Amino acid sequence: MKQFIVEKEYENIRLDKLIANKYSDLSRTNIQKLIDDNKITVNNKVQKASYKVMEKDEIKIEEIEAKTIDLKPQNIPLDIIYEDDDIIVINKQKGLVVHPANGNPDGTLVNAIMAICKDSLSGIGGEIRPGIVHRLDKDTSGLIIVAKNDKAHINLSEQIKNREVKKTYIALVRGVIKENEATINMPIARSTKDRKKMAVSKDGKNAITHFKVLKRYDKYTLIEVNIETGRTHQIRVHMSQIGYPIVGDNVYSNGKNPFGVVGQMLHSAKLSFRHPITNKEMNLEAPLPEYFVEVLNELDRINT
Repeated sequence: MKQFIVEKEYENIRLDKLIANKYSDLSRTNIQKLIDDNKITVNNKVQKASYKVMEKDEIKIEEIEAKTIDLKPQNIPLDIIYEDDDIIVINKQKGLVVHPANGNPDGTLVNAIMAICKDSLSGIGGEIRPGIVHRLDKDTSGLIIVAKNDKAHINLSEQIKNREVKKTYIALVRGVIKENEATINMPIARSTKDRKKMAVSKDGKNAITHFKVLKRYDKYTLIEVNIETGRTHQIRVHMSQIGYPIVGDNVYSNGKNPFGVVGQMLHSAKLSFRHPITNKEMNLEAPLPEYFVEVLNELDRINT
């Protein structure tokens, strides 16, 4: 239990803002959840997040003890790009699911991280688990950050929320793009026709994708992509919407390609962010996977 008495200098500040300022180990998301679950009271009464505190208000916060989830640590080979006491950055292989779910109870990145981190795990969300602060689709390869403790998790989540983490992807798309670079600004929402898919929708959330052409081939284009927002399947949806679906994408195109590639040719190649504890500028890179290089080499041979 956390509790304190509001001092005069903090009068008229929102309840959620005051708690966030006072306790660095609680994120805004955590605080909102605690308020929604009636775990935060003012003078023994439940209040909204927007409640303006008064001098001598007694704030009580009932903390939820993190529960260990029933997940098996598994020794799955991982390509570790960087690791210290607070974070670990993985070059995720194509085909590896990030989170356990129905149909994928194990064999995931989380299972692998649990074997590496052991007792050093984030308890964000009320569960002791590796701090996955952003995700990659199963068939998207490349860099993904994992927080080893709550402080790192909260800091990285805030950086992502504030668009301070720069993510750069490499993709091979079908079709020859005429523009050298462009920005796609189209909102994305869950598809009304297929709930497993996302779609461009005027009622969706803001989604911004920047791309530039790296190389043109006969019928294909290699592009570098930067995203301002992190909507589910954002790059795949946007590129398909403008008529240049990612090679191998079985969801947002017919997936057909002469290379026999299954799953989208999309790779998270670079990540730039501030270290959540030391504040050091981190610039990490992951090379293209071997299959991706082989396809590009084949295209070079065809186009010479």
